[in-house]
Amino acid sequence: MTSENASIQQRVTAAASCRGLSKSFGNVTAVNDLDLEVRFGECFGLLGPNGAGKTTTLEILEGLTAPTSGTVEVLGCSWGAGRDRELRQRIAVQLQETQLAEKLTVSETVRLFRSFYQRGRDPDTVIHLVELDEKSATRVGKLSGGQRQRLAAACALVSDPELLFLDEPTTGLDPQARLKLWEVIEEYRKSGGTVVLTTHYMEEAERLCDRIAIMDHGKVIALGSPAQLIAELDADQIVEFRIAGTLDETGLTSLPGVRRVLARDGAYALTVTEIGHALPALLGELARQRVELVTLTTHQATLEDVFVSLTGRMLRDA
Repeated sequence: MTSENASIQQRVTAAASCRGLSKSFGNVTAVNDLDLEVRFGECFGLLGPNGAGKTTTLEILEGLTAPTSGTVEVLGCSWGAGRDRELRQRIAVQLQETQLAEKLTVSETVRLFRSFYQRGRDPDTVIHLVELDEKSATRVGKLSGGQRQRLAAACALVSDPELLFLDEPTTGLDPQARLKLWEVIEEYRKSGGTVVLTTHYMEEAERLCDRIAIMDHGKVIALGSPAQLIAELDADQIVEFRIAGTLDETGLTSLPGVRRVLARDGAYALTVTEIGHALPALLGELARQRVELVTLTTHQATLEDVFVSLTGRMLRDA
């Protein structure tokens, strides 16, 4: 990052922000009066079920889609105000699927993307960062899925952007490839970069994101750090169980330590405090109703549980 851009960051309060942002496609409202602020130096995550408006929000922040109403500011600039070319020199985007010329080599591809920018990083350094040194002379068409995603990251990072947009960057990758890409993102963060990320992996959001906005129906329904969001669930443990037969759910809500009851696909999830009291009470209630218990598990409350509590859906199922 140049000293000029560092000076700009001192004058601008947020890396990206929107106020009263709305976007409609015909009669469908994808984003509905949205307010967001992404701070410099953080990894900000957008989570939500399909149709929640997160990708549309990202595309508006990237300058790819025009809003129906509201204001957007990115690195102190507004799209369409005569500084778009300058702004595109300062941001980078990695899509979920990036189509690259398959007959070019890894080295040729990264050098091509570097040529698009006035300033940037040494292509060989970036190739080393994403651990593709041994594939430098390999054609893109011969790369695995994980290698292609790391190459796409290299193409984004070679411009040395101040702000990096990542739209589900690890979808479809095996665990090892996903871990390597996480390390690339973390290295970028250590250099002072800012990330806006969408993901369908809760473990990814918990590891990478400083703050998370959970979206549904075009609005933010929860905002905070992963730890804050989990704390707001007001539960230490989640008790999940499945039964044979039917159950009167009203008997569950009054059990000691039970904060919420969620029924989904024939299974039940209780958010509880003081599991030592809640669990015996649950077993007693099932016995009272003469219901056969098929399975029962418990685990510490996670970000996934927050999402289910707020939306009624699992993130990947949504």
